[in-house]
Amino acid sequence: MHNSESRERPGAVPGAAHSQERAAPERNRRHFLGSLAAAGVAGTAVGAGGTTAWTAGRGTEPQEAALTELGRRVVPWHGTHQAGITTPPQARLTLLALDLAGNAGRTALARLLRAWTEAAARLTAGVPVRGDDASALGSGPSSLTLTIGFGASMFTKTGLERQRPEQLAPLPAFPGERIDRARSDGDLLLQVCADDAPVCFHAARSLIRLARGTATVRWQMSGFTRSPGTAPIAGTTPRNLMGQLDGTRNPKPADPGFAGKVFVGAGDRPVWMRGGSYLVMRRIRMLLDAWDGLDTDRQQRVIGRRKDTGAPLSGGGEHTPPHYGKRTPHGEPVIPADAHIRLAAPEFHAGAAMLRRGYAYDDGQRDGGSDAGLLFLAWQADPRRGFIPVQRRLAQRDALNRFIRHEASGLYAVPGGCRPDEYIGQHLLEV
Repeated sequence: MHNSESRERPGAVPGAAHSQERAAPERNRRHFLGSLAAAGVAGTAVGAGGTTAWTAGRGTEPQEAALTELGRRVVPWHGTHQAGITTPPQARLTLLALDLAGNAGRTALARLLRAWTEAAARLTAGVPVRGDDASALGSGPSSLTLTIGFGASMFTKTGLERQRPEQLAPLPAFPGERIDRARSDGDLLLQVCADDAPVCFHAARSLIRLARGTATVRWQMSGFTRSPGTAPIAGTTPRNLMGQLDGTRNPKPADPGFAGKVFVGAGDRPVWMRGGSYLVMRRIRMLLDAWDGLDTDRQQRVIGRRKDTGAPLSGGGEHTPPHYGKRTPHGEPVIPADAHIRLAAPEFHAGAAMLRRGYAYDDGQRDGGSDAGLLFLAWQADPRRGFIPVQRRLAQRDALNRFIRHEASGLYAVPGGCRPDEYIGQHLLEV
């Protein structure tokens, strides 16, 4: 189980330049909504006092409802990279995979991706799609992001095998995993994130409806993390369901070489993946009943960090680099040889790194125990140099293995972002 935390500030709205920096969001949003209204599309308008809420039917008067800054936040849809990768993790996640219908080929897929792109530009700006239900009426965009990816099977079904990236080769089997294939893989992947649960649900349902006749849902999962504003200090590392700080050493966009580890470079192949990233999804069940039976000292030795502060057992604070060579008076490593942080450390993987964006899940009870854990989402330029070598080492020796179980898996090629006159995946499908 790898740690997760990254930060990207929300920026302008769809239709802005290829930048994901915050740049006059309210002015750009009003311009975008005005353009949609001129085209005959209903929308919302943000004023100094609040947001005009949506009302059912035509001819009804809008109702004024004040939105907080959290509800007004917009993450731009268009850009060099798709949003939802370096975006700071929103409070809610809906993750789902779809399979193409038997008669859906390349043309049908292009039509669907074009429809999804147009819908995403509206939804992320807080503008409903035509024919939408009322599940999110009155809500702001709430940092909504929609991220689209392709599974290996999609290339076979659409006759695009020659365009399938080498990086999309099946993940190897790892010791101890119990993968449920019914909840793994899939032709298409949708990652939907927002700071408001109804907004997240509504956006996912909108894209599912647009897929009718072309693709059906293979599996769907929901996750959560800490809500913005609930921590005493903004930007502090969240805790996972085991009570450990989770994300201390996650790479950050300001780090040297960050882009090369997370995104496919301008000179890499295939050409259509430039600016994109590869996503490894793992549903990791935490065996919390067994974990809770350990005392705090033993839990800390399994992880290699203090539970209260997140500091490495070698001393210092949360962000102090671990001293893996430090030993006790008895000659034993202070950070045990099988501690999670030692085995996952980039220092022991030729610098291999991933951007982890984890979400907790809780599905109640199953098989006589808690069915809760981590939806592990790891973004990288090449899983052969990121997830695979790290997970191979963890699966062999990690002390945490006795308290977790990998139960679902997926690997997806997530293409780069698009301009306002393009759709996601266009450079693949229109070659």
